[in-house]
Amino acid sequence: MCGRLNVIDCPEVIDLCGQLGINLQDQAMPLRTSRFIRATNKISIVIEQKGERRLQDAIWWLLLEQAEHGFKPSQYTSFNTRYDKLNVKGSAGYAAYRTQRCIIPVAGFGETEVVDGKNQYTDFVGQQALGLGGLYRTWLNKETGELTYSCSVITLPPHPKLITYHSKASPLILEPAVFNSWLSDDQNVSQFECLMRPNIPVNLKAIAIDKPSSFNVLSDIKQIIAD
Repeated sequence: MCGRLNVIDCPEVIDLCGQLGINLQDQAMPLRTSRFIRATNKISIVIEQKGERRLQDAIWWLLLEQAEHGFKPSQYTSFNTRYDKLNVKGSAGYAAYRTQRCIIPVAGFGETEVVDGKNQYTDFVGQQALGLGGLYRTWLNKETGELTYSCSVITLPPHPKLITYHSKASPLILEPAVFNSWLSDDQNVSQFECLMRPNIPVNLKAIAIDKPSSFNVLSDIKQIIAD
């Protein structure tokens, strides 16, 4: 996955938050929205702690390091966590996979592929909003007592339907049937093994663009049918 998300304030995203038990009007933190959210930005994640769910701001970069005032993204790239590292003891996501799973509500995501030496950018928008499976961690500022949250998106092998757009990986897109178990504090992660294969649960639109910052559409929108 390339490292950009689309979170717009649309009925589909609002409906997804409702499915996750999140009433946006009741949240202490507003939903962070932008058509172009890049890695290291703050994003909104859904977490469950002590049986209660909430929206939480998190830096989209799982590993942080101490800065002069709080924390900043580490030098080690960690906006994604590969599925095959989740059960490797000592890896960045091993403990979080068992105790700190989150869901990232998005309208879509973006991928980049190098073709003939040039970047080819494609944005994907779901027929419904997408709940991306992720991990989060917390970082304590010992001077202020403040907690900073960080997160990553779990990535899977490339999906055959998406491989021409991005040949390295695809994001974990969760179906509503697993939302509750994913957000629970159940450490029996063997139940999630069936999720660790590429899957497109909703129809997607593939939109070729010139670059993420300007979002000029280059060609006809292509339809990708759900599995």
